[in-house]
Amino acid sequence: MIHMINQSSVFQLPTLLSCQVPRSPDVHDEHLFIVTHQAYELWFKQILVELDSVRNLFDNPVQGLNEAMTLVINSRLQRVVLILKLLVDQVAILETMTPLDFMEFRGMLSTASGFQSLQFRLIENKLGVREEDRVSYARGCTEAVGSQGSSQLLDSSIAEPSLCDLVQRWLERTPGLETNEFNFWGKYSRVVQALLRAMERQAQAEPEPMKRRACLEAFKRKQFSFDTILNEKTYESLLTKGERRFSHKALQGAMMISLYRDEPRFHQPYCLITLLMDMDSLITKWRSECFALLQLTNHLHASCLAANHIQMVLRMLGSQQMGTAGSSGYQYLRSTLSDRYKVFVDLCNLSTFLIPRACIPPLSADMKRRLSTMADLDSD
Repeated sequence: MIHMINQSSVFQLPTLLSCQVPRSPDVHDEHLFIVTHQAYELWFKQILVELDSVRNLFDNPVQGLNEAMTLVINSRLQRVVLILKLLVDQVAILETMTPLDFMEFRGMLSTASGFQSLQFRLIENKLGVREEDRVSYARGCTEAVGSQGSSQLLDSSIAEPSLCDLVQRWLERTPGLETNEFNFWGKYSRVVQALLRAMERQAQAEPEPMKRRACLEAFKRKQFSFDTILNEKTYESLLTKGERRFSHKALQGAMMISLYRDEPRFHQPYCLITLLMDMDSLITKWRSECFALLQLTNHLHASCLAANHIQMVLRMLGSQQMGTAGSSGYQYLRSTLSDRYKVFVDLCNLSTFLIPRACIPPLSADMKRRLSTMADLDSD
């Protein structure tokens, strides 16, 4: 029973509640500033616990993911999604602090060691944000994050397979991709080509010249868009340029799961894909609403990732320089909202390539049987 728990020994409350030490004790709002940041760090720690457990469940290089564990994975990812929603909502509490309130203790903050939160950087690495995709002055700041132990944690998080890597391996094993069996991608490609030909014929049959021209332009855009996934060489080129994250086969697996999500074996995989997209979306939303008070003067770093609404940064600090070597904190935030910081952007773009339900290739009897159960029927 919870009332029988010795709170002092289990929750370490005396230690926890003694960690709020304002540098300007006479200024009321610094306490709120500290508590909010510490609360973020506690939730970051829980996210890391959940991500590590999920990565361990995925990381079986021989047999792949045990499908019986998909529900457990979804449960833990759902927990991460709910925590991220809470982090977004928590911004409103900091917004009760006015610019004048913040100015009262801003000058009392001393130089700290972090360009951003160590734990948030670990979350990014374990999800799959790549070093080469970071903005230039956010790269190579391993040394700035903290101690030698912190650097080792960062190096380890980069060296280990990310969740993005592990999800790709899992998707590449999607039943139905085998070219010598159901060959989903071959069937899907033929359906898309037929739809494109019908779209072109309809455009050319338009009697009014201006509308015909507009319809033909729409057809060419659609054709070009589909070519980026149907033409494997084009896709590999985009992958090399960093405009795609998933391997071509992983994309095929994600598309098959999305189109056949009503089949029993794909229920949980489709939920998993949706949760990954939710995580990407919420982190992007958090970035847009939350922001580190990076360098409050030309020589000052925030000691941890301070959650601040993007407009709050401008409202409180205006256009003054906040970042290392004169970099603007506002501009840094804007740069992190690009697709290069979205780990599962390929999943988010799947809807661009969906086809009408009536056009989805029908499953063969064998494929219908394989997708009717979570058991691995290939071994029967």
